[in-house]
Amino acid sequence: GDALDVMDIKCSTIMIGSLLSTKGFLPAYHMNKEHWITVLLDGTVEEEKIFELIDTSFQATAPKPSKKSSKEKK
Repeated sequence: GDALDVMDIKCSTIMIGSLLSTKGFLPAYHMNKEHWITVLLDGTVEEEKIFELIDTSFQATAPKPSKKSSKEKK
């Protein structure tokens, strides 16, 4: 079959529920479907929307600074 370019993005379960009813979004491929969604990269989803979702995903997966490291910076 034809290859399809996709990307998995982490986002809130509420957001996933609404995105799944939108063209270009699928249940996450090989990921926890409650927290991740697959985005088609074939032009169906606007680039601006994809970049917005990447920012959300980055914030959701970025390591949280520990109290110890914030004290060391002072």
